[in-house]
Amino acid sequence: MEKAVVLLSGGLDSCTCMAVAKSKGYALYPISFNYHQRHGIELEGAKKIADFYGVEKHLIIETNMEAIGGSALTDRRIKVPDGDVGRSDVPPTYVPARNLIFLSYAVGYAEVLGASHVYIGVNSVDYSGYPDCRPAFIEKFQALSDYATTATAVKGRKITVETPLQNRSKKDIVLLATKLGAPLQFTHSCYRGGEKACGICDSCKLRLRGFEEAGVKDPIAYETREA
Repeated sequence: MEKAVVLLSGGLDSCTCMAVAKSKGYALYPISFNYHQRHGIELEGAKKIADFYGVEKHLIIETNMEAIGGSALTDRRIKVPDGDVGRSDVPPTYVPARNLIFLSYAVGYAEVLGASHVYIGVNSVDYSGYPDCRPAFIEKFQALSDYATTATAVKGRKITVETPLQNRSKKDIVLLATKLGAPLQFTHSCYRGGEKACGICDSCKLRLRGFEEAGVKDPIAYETREA
């Protein structure tokens, strides 16, 4: 069975990505990160999702992005702003070069496993404007990774970065996840990381709007629901 590495944060998009990879028949090898983010509730969700799919191994890597700072998700002195789904600027919840770092780990892991695919749930339709979620970034990373490993640069193997959600709205992502039976009850998308999702940060608002437009009930609890 072909193997696929799946970047699994524990959020809606990464869980859906996991379901897509499963539907393609790949053996799943999720990789998650404790990067000293503001909260760990999403990572706990990732563990539950991995258990749901009965994976052989769920790799969790610790990398201290708190030491770099510069983001409301790694520096508690920076406030998580209330959500604005019409935002055009990059918000303070952007974590500098996060997907570049995570994908680098994932490609290295894929080389060791002999996996030919790396799945990541980046999206450039209903998202917070992060530069490392855009198609141009994925295109350039793919070109770089083709020269970055012995497997690709010397042995001629292809490790393809798969972005099945890249051009989907949150509505479409919710519908796809529902169709594939993804365990959305274990996901957590809130930037503030309380026991219940806040319902008012960018991520919560985008998620709530997606569920509302899809006509699907969001299975997680919120402090408030302001789609």
